[in-house]
Amino acid sequence: MTGTDGERPRAGAEARASTEPPQVKGSASVGVVGAVALGVVGVAIFAGTLPATRLAVAELDPMFVTFGRAAVAALLAAPLLALGGTPLPRGKGLAWLAGASLFLIVGFPLSMAFAMTSVSAGHGGVVLAILPLTTALAATAVSGERPGSAFWALSAAGGATVLAFVLAQGGGTISAGDIFLLFAACAAAFGYAFSGNLSRTMPGWAVISWALVLSFPVTAPLAVLLAPAAPAGVGASAWAGFAYVALFSMFLGFFFWNAAMALGGVAKVGQLQLLQPFLTILIAAVVAGEAVSATTLVFAAAVVAIVALAQRARVRRAE
Repeated sequence: MTGTDGERPRAGAEARASTEPPQVKGSASVGVVGAVALGVVGVAIFAGTLPATRLAVAELDPMFVTFGRAAVAALLAAPLLALGGTPLPRGKGLAWLAGASLFLIVGFPLSMAFAMTSVSAGHGGVVLAILPLTTALAATAVSGERPGSAFWALSAAGGATVLAFVLAQGGGTISAGDIFLLFAACAAAFGYAFSGNLSRTMPGWAVISWALVLSFPVTAPLAVLLAPAAPAGVGASAWAGFAYVALFSMFLGFFFWNAAMALGGVAKVGQLQLLQPFLTILIAAVVAGEAVSATTLVFAAAVVAIVALAQRARVRRAE
């Protein structure tokens, strides 16, 4: 009797011990790998945004580029929402969606478009490398995430590294374009935090789609009002840049990015943005013929190393 009663709990405990931990560990491992993979794809797409925007604003009004790209993307998002059947969020979710719309649909692209009228895409890419810091800061305010001291130290090291790069390349001066880029970094950070919260309860594609559709009554009329008087007179490169930011930067990129934040957390996945300035420089070199110096490669290697360490730092997420 005693032996039988004693065996049952032990057998049950052994069964749980032999099955549950591997599932939890495996799920966590897959989650980390999935978050990083999705984040890298999103970053690669966003890395092309500055070069494409610079091509677009060379001949198009920055405000038209901002509102036009959102209006075009909304036309793609609306039928997808109808097919997917994801309802409009309510309560706090609707407030988060409004915040994501304000910062990601208007604030970030508008500031970036104005910046690209006066600075190069490569320069902009390096300045926007402060995004991991601003994103982590926004995450503490919006998402309830609490990065540990090691995480903050690595973020500060990454920020200091890219700042040193900016000062070395720019002679220590800060232009109007740099100020616009700073505004863009802050807007993107809060937009990512709001959309990241929503992505924990609804698909990432639905978050950006609803943000675009919610903004459409504003973006569409402004796009029409600000459209070029003679579209045929605008060069193919400018329209190609506009098409890229409308389809990829404003729409497809967020599918990957929001899903990555939902899996890995806003602050931690945000560290992948440290890779973005160097991918931007590479794309700008190919598209616009911008030179890539040995100094750039050295700084790129340093930042990649910091990113690898930051991914190992623990981030405690609010439940």
